[in-house]
Amino acid sequence: MKPGLLFLAHRIPFPPNKGDKIRSFHLLRHLAQRYEIHLGAFVDDPDDWQHVESLAHYCASMKLIPLHPRRAKLASLTGLFTGQALTLPYYRSAALLRWVEGLAAQGRVSCGVAYSSAAAQFMPRLPVRILDMVDVDSDKWQQYAPAQRWPLSWLYAREARRLAEWEARVARDFEATVLVSEVEADLLRARVPDARHKIGAYENGVDAAYFSPEADFPDPYAAGVQGIVFTGAMDYWPNIDAVSWFAEQVLPAVREAVPEARFVIVGSRPSEAVKALSGQAGVEVTGSVPDVRPYLAHAACAVAPLRIARGVQNKVLEAMAMACPVVATPQAAEGIRAEDGRDYHLAQDAVTFAHQVIARIREASRNAQARRHILEHYDWARNLRAVDPLLPGPDESVGTTRMPAL
Repeated sequence: MKPGLLFLAHRIPFPPNKGDKIRSFHLLRHLAQRYEIHLGAFVDDPDDWQHVESLAHYCASMKLIPLHPRRAKLASLTGLFTGQALTLPYYRSAALLRWVEGLAAQGRVSCGVAYSSAAAQFMPRLPVRILDMVDVDSDKWQQYAPAQRWPLSWLYAREARRLAEWEARVARDFEATVLVSEVEADLLRARVPDARHKIGAYENGVDAAYFSPEADFPDPYAAGVQGIVFTGAMDYWPNIDAVSWFAEQVLPAVREAVPEARFVIVGSRPSEAVKALSGQAGVEVTGSVPDVRPYLAHAACAVAPLRIARGVQNKVLEAMAMACPVVATPQAAEGIRAEDGRDYHLAQDAVTFAHQVIARIREASRNAQARRHILEHYDWARNLRAVDPLLPGPDESVGTTRMPAL
């Protein structure tokens, strides 16, 4: 019989090809091979309830908590009075806490994995507890603050400080903390030096069979159009900032050189600011689409013009897997082990970015080397094996904690 493992996530880890759920799904599926999974997670998108049956295939039991973003934002403000990071009360749930405590009291789980620092607050005392922090989220808030006006600048700076305190606390408390790249791991090690021996990383992967340029996808672009595609959740502020900057500062120069160029923003829940960009010549906002692969397969290039970023951008890895030429800022490429000028092209300022995009359009070729790089370095099965030594195996004592050098 498989040992019981408690898996807690701030968002339901499904569907497996959707943004920040990609890593959590593949981690859960990997662990389900060795453990009986008991999943606790929040559902903040009504469309995700349709996936419950598919997710249940990997789980012995589930406790899914509906989360209403507007109510959660109001609830998060209680952190101003308690001294907490606002992220923690945003995900507050007494029902989830009772459920996990019940599992622990009944002895149904012997180890646990928390996916994100926010989920860590629900993890009960177990012999072995692992935190997949993904990235150092507090640093992202620190980057947000200078770009905002007061009072948001003050609020974001406060969130950066309070969340950093929480991240340090759970990094010390859990048996191991893993992140998405060595860049992220080094940042956390520098902040929590007394826990550095417990901090490591495993890289994301890409479903290279799914994101394959060999498949025959219908062309979503009009005849004669040179598509420049951006993919991502379009209610996420760094993505909003990225596409706004590209449309306003980069695209005019691109279209002056290549009039048939069209910037296509593909992603769910576009904000009003993103929708407004569709009024600009050469910009299209699709909203949610059933499949992003046709847009990558037929694009002249994919762009990742993020000016604020943490962790690893799956959008870059997926485009590379599709052999789609990629132009990215250094912020968007941070943490990705690849070579500038070979696997992708880096550009920091608007002039250089426009030059790189124009060059990719005029080359009119796919980047087969980028796909080879993904196949060699971003395989989920291989990368996830780094997690296995951190948890007790089926034949080991429940209280056995093996802590390899991370």
